[in-house]
Amino acid sequence: MKNLFKSVLFLSLILLFTACSTKNPPLQTVSKVDLNKYLGTWYEIARYEHFFEKDCKNVSANYSIMDEETIKVINKCTKITTNEKKEVMGRAYTLDESNSKLKVSFFRPFYGDYWVLMLGENYEYAVVGTPSREYLWILAREKVISQKVKNSILEKLPSLGFDTSKLIWTIQE
Repeated sequence: MKNLFKSVLFLSLILLFTACSTKNPPLQTVSKVDLNKYLGTWYEIARYEHFFEKDCKNVSANYSIMDEETIKVINKCTKITTNEKKEVMGRAYTLDESNSKLKVSFFRPFYGDYWVLMLGENYEYAVVGTPSREYLWILAREKVISQKVKNSILEKLPSLGFDTSKLIWTIQE
C-alpha cells in the first residue's frame, strides 16, 4: 500500500509540473550565417531587459575570430545615470554547420543560447534570441534602423513567440 501511495504521489507531481509548464514551440533560426559577414560591430537597437544591461545606453557588441573554434565577443555600454563605460569580454562557439545557433559565455563555465532568428540580406540587421524566449536583441550595423525594417521585425516577432511589448529601445548617441 505504501508503494502504491508513493507511486501515485510521484505520478501526480510529474503531471502537476508538466501541466504547469508552458512549453514554447521549437524556435526557427535563419538557415545559414556566414560568420565572416557576421563579424564586426553591431549596435543594439532594442532588447528584453536583463540584469547585465540594466540602465545601459550606447550598447554595442563586437565579434572577432579568437581561434578556429571560438569567436571573441566584446560587449560595451554606458550607464545612463553615471555615464560610466562598461566592457565585458566573452567567447562563443557554433553548435552546427548553419552557424545560426551559438553558445555564448561571459561568465565561464556558464554558456547561454544565442540564436540568430532574422538576418538582413546584407547583414545590416540581426535579431537574436533564446529558445526559452527569455532574451531577445535587435541589432544593426548602424545606430538606427529604418522604420520599414523595424516594422518588418516587429510583425514577425509574435509568430516566433516573442512579446514585442517587452522590448526596451536602446538609447544610441
